[in-house]
Order: sequence, then structure tokens, then C-alpha cells
Amino acid sequence: ASVSEPAQKCCTENIQPFLTSILEELMGPVSSGFTEVRSLFDKEVNEIIQDFQKTNDMTRLKENVDQLMTLPFNSVKMEPCYLKVNLLQDLLQDLKSRFKVYHIDFVIQRTQNFMQELMENAVYTFEQLFSPSRQADPAKVATTIEKVKLRVLK
Repeated sequence: ASVSEPAQKCCTENIQPFLTSILEELMGPVSSGFTEVRSLFDKEVNEIIQDFQKTNDMTRLKENVDQLMTLPFNSVKMEPCYLKVNLLQDLLQDLKSRFKVYHIDFVIQRTQNFMQELMENAVYTFEQLFSPSRQADPAKVATTIEKVKLRVLK
């Protein structure tokens, strides 16, 4: 009871007025990281579509979709997404000195984990929605892939 009032006053005067601007600053790198995840997924599926349109090879299509499923675990391809979030390091250093925010690396790591999880969900959903269409007429497969991609991105 004796700590509650001073703590409330401290939060109200020293932290709450800055929360909106802090969140805006932090959301820049986070948003650009998640946008990069979306772009990477889009690019990879477009490559599958282009390859299938050139070859019309259903076996190769299956291999490409199987390879897409490994995308969240491909550190080389996911690296540009993760680098966007590394900009948080500088922003969080300022917060560390002003508000005694610790575990900056943990915040960045958790954000990158969420990005990987988002990609896992995207490729899994893509595979689940596309699987029944693999037996379809090869002339319609590229269109189906595009529709599934747009559905996942939605």
C-alpha cells in the first residue's frame, strides 16, 4: 500500500507520456521485418509459378513446393527479414538508458522467432490449400498456385 501511490505517480509522469512515441519507433523495424517476410514468401511462390509455367513438370512442382516448406528454416533466405529487426538494437539502447529496459537481445530474438513462425504458418497454409489441387489439370495449376498464394497473403 505504501509503494502503490508513488509507483503509480512515477509511471504516470515518467513512462506513460512516452509510450505512444516508443511504440511508434519500435514498430518501424518490426513492421519492415514482417513486410520482408511477406515479400519473401511472395517471391518464392512466384518463382514456383514461373518454373512450372516453363516446364509443366508436376514432379518438379512437388519438389519446389517441398522446398518451399523448408523456407522458414533457411537462414540465408530469411536473413534479410531478420536484419530489418536488428535496427531495434539502436532504438532499444536509447530505451535502456532512459527507462532501464534490459534484455534487448531477447526482444530482438523473440521478434525474429515470430517472423519465422509467421513464415512457417504461411508455407504450411499454402501447402494445405494447394495439396488437393496437385492432381488438377496441369493447365490450371499455375492459376491455382496464384490463387492460393493470394489467399495466404490475405
